[in-house]
Amino acid sequence: MTSVANLHPEPAPILACTISRDVQNFDLLIDDMEIELGENWGDLSFEDALVFLDQPESSTLEFVAIAVDSEDTVDLTPITDLIKQAKLKQIKVVLIAHDVSPVALHQLLRLGADDFVPYPLPEGALHDAIDRMRAPPALMAPVPALAISAAVSLDHGQQRSTALKDNPNHEGVVLPVHGMSGGVGASTFACNLAWELATISKTDAPRVCLLDFDFQFGAISTNLDLPRRDAVFEILHDTASADSESFLKSMLTFNDKLHVFTAPPDMLPLDIVNGEDIERLIDMAQQNFDFVIIDMPTTIVSWTETVLNRAHVYFALMQLDLRSAQNVLRLVRALKAEGLPADKLRFVLNRAPKFTDLSAKSRVKRMAESLDISIEVQLPDGGPQVTQANDHGLPLAESNAKNPIRKELQKLAKSLHELNNADAAASK
Repeated sequence: MTSVANLHPEPAPILACTISRDVQNFDLLIDDMEIELGENWGDLSFEDALVFLDQPESSTLEFVAIAVDSEDTVDLTPITDLIKQAKLKQIKVVLIAHDVSPVALHQLLRLGADDFVPYPLPEGALHDAIDRMRAPPALMAPVPALAISAAVSLDHGQQRSTALKDNPNHEGVVLPVHGMSGGVGASTFACNLAWELATISKTDAPRVCLLDFDFQFGAISTNLDLPRRDAVFEILHDTASADSESFLKSMLTFNDKLHVFTAPPDMLPLDIVNGEDIERLIDMAQQNFDFVIIDMPTTIVSWTETVLNRAHVYFALMQLDLRSAQNVLRLVRALKAEGLPADKLRFVLNRAPKFTDLSAKSRVKRMAESLDISIEVQLPDGGPQVTQANDHGLPLAESNAKNPIRKELQKLAKSLHELNNADAAASK
């Protein structure tokens, strides 16, 4: 173990530090740090760590492991200052917590800690936490840049114009959402993600449309309190005759910001359209919008392949139960057997366990390992407020902005928007 306080220039830089009141209270942490980092780590007290993080030498740090116990939670100020300082220096933070209350843990994690590991350390827990912190921050593969920026105009009321102009060279980002079983919250996810993207900025928000391709039991119109229109049936019945103008006229707008292609008024067979019809609809949507969110039916149909091939990322919603696990396994197996791009799937766990429920989080890990998938997004249980928002025809941002699932969707929308903007800037 290397003492950071007495560092001299050495070939091997210090990659991490443990920070604690007394590291000897966390002897298992010492052992695991030596296994993971050899001699390339140091140990600091709370007081010394604040001083060291202000020094240029701290720039080599990948992460700090802040170890706390019940005595440290009497006054969290030194620990909160450390987390804030580390985040300013873009240093990752993992909390090692022993006998710490859920309230204190929640407060520390909200300050920006990147991960949490209970003490005594479960076997391999620190290794897994380090791997997660070293993983690329993006949730998905880069998406194509937007060919043009959203046209913004201000009227006397300073409201953004919703006028759209077809551009055949424009390629919006296609993000389908598919529930792995009934009731996992796929429509709620699609609806709220679309709204978060459409309202992410007051001045240059992207143009977003939401397509409900569940022609039988689509719930988007209910979730946004929009009527179902006969014009939708006319478009689906004859896509070959449809153009962008008629396509846009068949849509409704929610609060003048989100364009919605609802499910038709009557229940229709899913094979009313084929792959070519879906291609035309997606083409028109991409030419007019920056983000195209598609709410897919749970059933796999002939044109599911078309949507998967056109998708930049294909969100697969699941929950922690056997139904979802079995259906994920069958879907992945079917896609691979047909040579389809299963790597576009991004698995989202809805109603994920709280970070304090270690037993359930262990089940999540085991399920992902047994299915050989990566669960890249975990959404907390929003409770009855989610159902109430859907029944009132409002996104969570409008009905209960502080709901925990809304906050996670807001983060995801921000990540998607920033990733797309970065890719657009890089292509110029």
